[in-house]
Amino acid sequence: MMTTILLTGGTGTLGRHVTPLLVDAGFQIRMLSRNAHESTDGIEFVTGDLLQGTGVEAAVDGVEVILHLAGGPKGDDVATRHLIDAAAKAGVRHIVYIGVIGADKLPIGYFKAKFAAEQAIIESGVPFTILRAAQFHDLALKTARGMAKSPIVPAPGGIDWQPVDSREVAVRLVELTLGAPAGRVPDLVGPTVYPMAELIRGYLQAEGKRRVFLPVRVPGKVGRAYRAKENLTIDGATVGKLTWEDFLAEQVG
Repeated sequence: MMTTILLTGGTGTLGRHVTPLLVDAGFQIRMLSRNAHESTDGIEFVTGDLLQGTGVEAAVDGVEVILHLAGGPKGDDVATRHLIDAAAKAGVRHIVYIGVIGADKLPIGYFKAKFAAEQAIIESGVPFTILRAAQFHDLALKTARGMAKSPIVPAPGGIDWQPVDSREVAVRLVELTLGAPAGRVPDLVGPTVYPMAELIRGYLQAEGKRRVFLPVRVPGKVGRAYRAKENLTIDGATVGKLTWEDFLAEQVG
């Protein structure tokens, strides 16, 4: 008998990579979405809103495993509490959550909410696995494109990223979903650390463009945290193979 898994965030960047892998692994997928979709072979769509807490109890009913990928700029902690409360009542045996490196250290609202979501899962009593990942190549590309629109590109000093390919994150998440609850597992990072300016230069080179860079210093607690490399995991992380240059060659070159 197929294991039924509830997938949140299935239509996002990561979810689009995860879904076919779950189907191939033999899961029956129940995908939670705010908007109605027609169900297909192997994928049952259910309507609900994690932020509002509507439709969540029905979505988890009969589910053994939850893969929680849904997220946004605000409210991840609220959405996760609604989900985990319903999961605890339903007797879900495993929840897998995608976190972000530096969640407990970066003084930024998004990171604080992601950390609060982790804490809600840990304290819920539901067996869990939490994987923190670095920023995806997709986000790095979106950031570089946005910043490169200006003829003078701000180059924030002291900000380094170690972007990872979302496809490699998807593979790792499916491995964890197939396994037993493992608690907090090693972070997943890309193979290279780049100053922000170098990420943008790589993008511009791939596009055949040139820009003038203006060094800027990020002030306050946020700047200090980045300069202290609180957003990086150098030691003890699982390291992906696909580089920023590989990704650019596919997407831009």
